[in-house]
Amino acid sequence: MLLTVYDTGISMNDATPMVRKGRKFDQVLEGARIIFMADGFEGASVDDIAREAGVSKATLYSYFPDKRLLFMEVANQECARQSQSAIDNLDMTAKPRAVLAQTGRHFVRFITSKFGQQVFRICVAESDRFPEIGRAFYQSGPARMRAVMTEYFAEAMARGELHMDDLTLASDQFGELCKADIWPRLMFGVIDHVTPADIDRVVDGAVETFMARYGT
Repeated sequence: MLLTVYDTGISMNDATPMVRKGRKFDQVLEGARIIFMADGFEGASVDDIAREAGVSKATLYSYFPDKRLLFMEVANQECARQSQSAIDNLDMTAKPRAVLAQTGRHFVRFITSKFGQQVFRICVAESDRFPEIGRAFYQSGPARMRAVMTEYFAEAMARGELHMDDLTLASDQFGELCKADIWPRLMFGVIDHVTPADIDRVVDGAVETFMARYGT
């Protein structure tokens, strides 16, 4: 595997660069998380990340030979943290409207954040060269929430609060409803931010539409 190191990253051949774990791995990740969350992917420099992490650039590159891989590792951990936070606060005995509203707002706040948008764009931009990046991100967050929501729907059905044939499809449909209007406009650059009122409008609409289809 040929690797050529530059200040902002690495140019690679067709082989996927490997991430190596070691004693300062978590230290590098924490420094990168702080810089990426503050400056985004494009604005974050390897020098700033290394300085924040308290390591040399050589040490940083020894763990992550490409800045995109470092960003996606941070993104995976952040997505896992976000999904775990949503899971921890989910009351499996609550009524569907309350659970959907809470979960939907958590989801939309993340995907419309600067960090969430950059994660999505990197996954798309690197999907041809490194499809495993997108798969790893999907498994770290969206797949976990999909499984939990499917479990919740099964319990709500057992209580007679919902009726559906395909629980997994219903979970995906709710996620797509929550992306209506504001998500595509953000991705295409029509708008550059969303307000809490925007999120409330979309999520409230998603909940009403979902319940009209699946509520009892």
